[in-house]
Amino acid sequence: MRMSDYRREKDLLGEREVPAEALYGIHTCRAVENFPLAGRPVRPPLIHAYGAVKLACARTNHELGFLADEQAGALEQACEEMMAGRLDASIVVDAVQGGAGTSTNMNVNEVLANRTLQLLGRQPGDYEFICPLAHVNLHQSTNDTYPTALKVAAIGQLRILEREVVGLLEAFQRKEKETAHVVEVGRTQLQDTALVTLGREMAAYAEAFARDRWRIYKCEERLRVVNLGGTAIGTGLAAPREYIFRVVERLREITHLGLARAENLVEATQNADVFVEVSGILKAHASNLLKVATDLRILSSGPDGGVGEIRLPARQAGSSIMPGKVDPVIPEAVSQASLMAMANDLATTQACSMGNLELNAFLPLVADALLGSLELLAGACSILRRHCVEGIEADEDRCRRYVHGSTATVTTLVGRIGYEQAQSLAAAMRTGGCDLRDLVVERGFLTAAESDELVSAEAVTRSGTAVAREGTK
Repeated sequence: MRMSDYRREKDLLGEREVPAEALYGIHTCRAVENFPLAGRPVRPPLIHAYGAVKLACARTNHELGFLADEQAGALEQACEEMMAGRLDASIVVDAVQGGAGTSTNMNVNEVLANRTLQLLGRQPGDYEFICPLAHVNLHQSTNDTYPTALKVAAIGQLRILEREVVGLLEAFQRKEKETAHVVEVGRTQLQDTALVTLGREMAAYAEAFARDRWRIYKCEERLRVVNLGGTAIGTGLAAPREYIFRVVERLREITHLGLARAENLVEATQNADVFVEVSGILKAHASNLLKVATDLRILSSGPDGGVGEIRLPARQAGSSIMPGKVDPVIPEAVSQASLMAMANDLATTQACSMGNLELNAFLPLVADALLGSLELLAGACSILRRHCVEGIEADEDRCRRYVHGSTATVTTLVGRIGYEQAQSLAAAMRTGGCDLRDLVVERGFLTAAESDELVSAEAVTRSGTAVAREGTK
């Protein structure tokens, strides 16, 4: 490149060349060199939320007379562009970084400053008019803007996840109605146990996700308290009192979120336990997803040599060598997303535990792990609903054969013929390989009609067993 393709910038450590048209600057260049770790930039929701935070700060500073009209107007437009995702390509620092997120904050400051200069018809790097530190970062610190942006980003992603969880639970509720009449063998410890309907199994999945939905909804309360205005350690160092009281109000107006300034800004700057709490809720949801995905794999296994009571939608060929094989790829992918969210929870917990004294230096890892889990889980719920649950079909013939051929069905007879007689029937079924329906009729325990009634959907979904007390009719 020619010398004209670069501009020179300086910082505490000296000078260096920066690509002339780049929106980032010297601080970003150093960070890119220092942290070649994750191999990808910070997650877009954090960038967009940072744009909202910087907009609130710029608007407040303008109202208080710290930014001129021309500076503020163009800076606010640049912030709005960042919120809309139009500046994502210029946020190039690695997701995993030292410095408590300072590299991300400085990348944002430089991009907003240079984009502001462009909007004003000036060249990037003309920092005498708009400076990343003196103007864009005015009355701020990484230590209050970064956790605030993370909370704003997390709330937005939680709302997306909540919508996906609702869609998934409603899909299972629809399957509950479709399969309410299908009686199947219930299993505990993977062994035949008692009869149940496939509809009840689907209803149980829906109920688990309904709990997840409520937990996720309540998570927003944990994140709505922010430390914006606290600057370096929560004391509001170098920030005017009026700015501290006003800036969160502006952020609330911009984001339309129920944000509130922390009563104790020092405490809110020190401690990151709210992220652990939210991550734990995500882990609980991941555990439900993993359990349900595993169940769907078991129930659809085979299809000829396995359980095969349900059929999952065929999404792609399952083997390069075995013709006709179709794998449960959607539940498998969902399982892996769930496991990754669980791993992210451990990383979040440890990172939040490692804060020292007035600050937690490891919030970049928290941000990457928490936002990564939110993205993974929302995607997992979406594909599980669209590519799997909505297309589930029951193999009613197979379910019926299993019901009549399983010793689990014997449990339905205990109230009629007693445990000992029922146990003898189970033994006869195992040794003779005969059908229970034929066996109870042959031995005179029940008529064929009575046997069929005992294994009907109505019978197996009835709560408990009606037992007549002595002296009553």
